Amino acid sequence: MKMRLQKYLADAGIASRRKCEELIAAGRVTVNGVIAALGCTVEEGDEVLLDGKPVAPAEEKVIIVFNKPKNVICSNADDEDRVKVTDYFTSLPYRLYTVGRLDYDSEGLILVTNDGELANRLMHPRYGAKKTYRVLCSGWLTPEDKRRLRNGIQLEDGMTSPAELRIIRERPDEKTELLLTIHEGKNRQVRRMLAAVGHDTLRLQRVAIGSFELGNLKSGEWRFVKEEELDKLLRR
Repeated sequence: MKMRLQKYLADAGIASRRKCEELIAAGRVTVNGVIAALGCTVEEGDEVLLDGKPVAPAEEKVIIVFNKPKNVICSNADDEDRVKVTDYFTSLPYRLYTVGRLDYDSEGLILVTNDGELANRLMHPRYGAKKTYRVLCSGWLTPEDKRRLRNGIQLEDGMTSPAELRIIRERPDEKTELLLTIHEGKNRQVRRMLAAVGHDTLRLQRVAIGSFELGNLKSGEWRFVKEEELDKLLRR
């Protein structure tokens, strides 16, 4: 049975389908010795190579909830020799990558998988996976600050959707602990939203993505996703 090359690569655990399209466009993929083009299809018996190395579909699909420490990057490619998320999973027999991103200086929940098709679905706006962050920021939020955050903030790359906000506590040292839930994934969005209302982000930890929660995982710890957790999300 024929399938699109980007789907074949995603099913093999190379990356999300969108990233696989970029690899194809960059001329890094060959099919039967010929540099592949977008729209190419493959079938059983075809030889698919990425950077000269054979690609075969992954046999077992896994998805992992990982508590990313601060100062760890999500990319698999880094020329500064920094610690990567995938460095925590070298003992596992899978080619893994992260679903989406979490900033280098942020911490908390990130999903790790070898299932490119699943990653593509999880990142699709249809599923509306909310992302909840526990934040420590400078100052105390005024009623106007809270109203603006809840209604949406105008950033340089557009208006944010309304956010869910809950104040955990206002500390005596004039800092605020809060939970902020957003629906998009703009670059450094939470930090920029708070900066727009005059507050610096001092600590940022993602604690939930949709139905996936960090729970009691300590920094650097991980667990396999339970089947019922995944079903709950994908039934939407």
